[in-house]
Amino acid sequence: MRAPAGATPPPRVPPGTLRRVFWRCLFLQAAWNRRGMQNLGFAYAIEPALRALHPDPARREEALGRHLQFFNCHPYMAAAIVGGAIHHEEKVAAGVEPPSQPLLYKQTLQGPFAAVGDGFFWTALRPFFGALAAVGALLFGWAAIVAILIFYNAIHLALRIRLFRAGYEKGDAVVAEIARLGLPVAADRLRGAGAALCGVAAAVIVARSAALAGLAAGALAAVAAALGYAALARGARLLPTAYAAALFGAAAAAVVGSFHGSR
Repeated sequence: MRAPAGATPPPRVPPGTLRRVFWRCLFLQAAWNRRGMQNLGFAYAIEPALRALHPDPARREEALGRHLQFFNCHPYMAAAIVGGAIHHEEKVAAGVEPPSQPLLYKQTLQGPFAAVGDGFFWTALRPFFGALAAVGALLFGWAAIVAILIFYNAIHLALRIRLFRAGYEKGDAVVAEIARLGLPVAADRLRGAGAALCGVAAAVIVARSAALAGLAAGALAAVAAALGYAALARGARLLPTAYAAALFGAAAAAVVGSFHGSR
């Protein structure tokens, strides 16, 4: 439906301002605090858009005030909420939504999006690339770590841009857009692939131990890895188990080395 002739078009945030907002939302946690969590970072990120939508200082101050309320989300997934908040602020500026709508949008989505982001980025994508970097470092040296860091950041930045754009263009419909990404399914596959890469890294270490210090050292490294895996499978905590396995392997290797040295 077209606007009547002579009617004022609804306010829109210029593309250059949207780019500034996205750049700022990369620093969402720079002013993290216990009271409002990411509220200062969110307000800082959206401020250029509010300045474009609300020329009147009083209305702009009111809009900024509602974005200073509590906010906490996964920092990558928050890009969708920043974009969606601008979507609703445009409607507030046009007079078709109440001022409470952007805040309601944020409050509704921050929890679910935090869960999705933690499950995909923190427990799947980042550990997968960490394991890939470990294998790359063992096989190719430090250059592999640099390449994998670049690859990881290219993926996560592309996803953040897509989420921001989807939130801005679709508003509440961003939920369906994120569902189409299938992040939980991708997370399960990445976790499996990461576990396989850890096995590859362990195999490389065992092979190198055997090559450098003989089959006995290689066998001890394999036993330490197997015991650690068995402990994890029975519910042991990751870091204490990893430390225990490493200490066991180092101590056993020292004993075997001293035994061979005394012969």
